Amino acid sequence: MKIYITRHGQTDYNKSRMMQGRSDIPLNETGIAQARARRESLGDIRFDAVYSSPLIRAVQTAEIIGNVKREDIITDERIIEANFGKYELMGYYSTGLKMMAYWSFPEIFPAPEGVETIREMVDRTSSFLRELEKKDYETVLVACHGGIIRPIRGYMENRKNGIVWRPRPQNCEVFVYESLGGRRRLVDDIR
Repeated sequence: MKIYITRHGQTDYNKSRMMQGRSDIPLNETGIAQARARRESLGDIRFDAVYSSPLIRAVQTAEIIGNVKREDIITDERIIEANFGKYELMGYYSTGLKMMAYWSFPEIFPAPEGVETIREMVDRTSSFLRELEKKDYETVLVACHGGIIRPIRGYMENRKNGIVWRPRPQNCEVFVYESLGGRRRLVDDIR
């Protein structure tokens, strides 16, 4: 199975450098253009299944890149963006030291109270991926978010700490993984 994992296209909140979290706003014009360009760069690939976070920005991205109708997208809460608690919709650089330290170096600093922990993100995304790997698909698209891609990549790259935190995934960047018999490997990073 090949699993294509992408971050959604740009939104106005991304553009304003805000901790978007679970706020549900659509792609902006740039985000739509990014998704269309990514679809074009993938050529005539056809996905056996298209999965998405339930948030509209991910669903729109899945629809465009997956080249499917919205009703054909399988949404799953386990790949929704991280819960930023009281930091939701704050500017990246105005969240304060605890949140900035955690979001920059979660391997070292704990999550502030009310913010989803790395362990919680790893547990829910691993559950999703284990279930996905049992399906009989050859090619799958998963559209989600910049924060939650990090534990998804950690699982797919067999990281002991469960995450690939840096570099931050770009809008509509696609990580292509091969999963075969419980073994996984990164085969492409399409920027």
